[in-house]
Amino acid sequence: MKKICLILIGILSFISAANSATVVATVNGNPITDIDITSRVELMNKQGKISSVNRKLALQNIIDDYIKINHAAMFNVKPTDKDADKELKHMNMGNLSESVRSMARLAIRADISWGVITARTIVPTIKIDDSDIMAEKTDLIIERGLPLELTMLRLTDVPSDIKLSKPKNCDDAIKIVENAGGYPQKITAMQYELSDEIRSEIADLPILTWSKPQNGTVFLICKETKTKEYQNLDEIIKQNAVYKKASVVADQQLKQLRRKAVIIINDERYK
Repeated sequence: MKKICLILIGILSFISAANSATVVATVNGNPITDIDITSRVELMNKQGKISSVNRKLALQNIIDDYIKINHAAMFNVKPTDKDADKELKHMNMGNLSESVRSMARLAIRADISWGVITARTIVPTIKIDDSDIMAEKTDLIIERGLPLELTMLRLTDVPSDIKLSKPKNCDDAIKIVENAGGYPQKITAMQYELSDEIRSEIADLPILTWSKPQNGTVFLICKETKTKEYQNLDEIIKQNAVYKKASVVADQQLKQLRRKAVIIINDERYK
């Protein structure tokens, strides 16, 4: 009797394992199982990408990974699991279960493949003009801040009709404020370290020019010191503008590849 029970338990375990590995979908002949989706969701959670529709999103991401890898292989771009493991180590994500590691490898191989294809086949075709450069520079200044060290004054609790004379230098500006009964805050910091609010206030502010009062606050930039990174700023802005346009084209190309791919969804829950 005990032997029969053990056999039944073994059969039930086999059936359970088979069901858990049900093929949910295929993309160009590559099977995607329920276990793959569960593992991808776990990986997404570890990356902080938590969503109420994570399983559908996970399936779509896996489909895209296979499409990217398959397309890149046509150009002889074939990153390996060893390449992926190096990246996982760099990301401090070495202690993953085997199933999650498998999905992480797939995702990284796809990212490497798509990055190479974008650089080789799309970036060389991208043309940018002055408006693209200006837009990227504006984004850099407002969203991230330039690699500049700023020495600036900040006045708070000032009336909207305050009138301050133009200073000759920072020390002169401090005296002007103190003579008016104010208490200026002197700040030295990298522009990208400043808050978004402050960066937007000083984005186009000339040196030694008071800003217009906003919410009782006035700024003055005493001086700007260009860092080593700033010396390559024009090239950085140009590269960013090119890759931003290239990313849009790459997304459009991926949509076209999805339409051409043979994708079969076997589970109604994912349709």
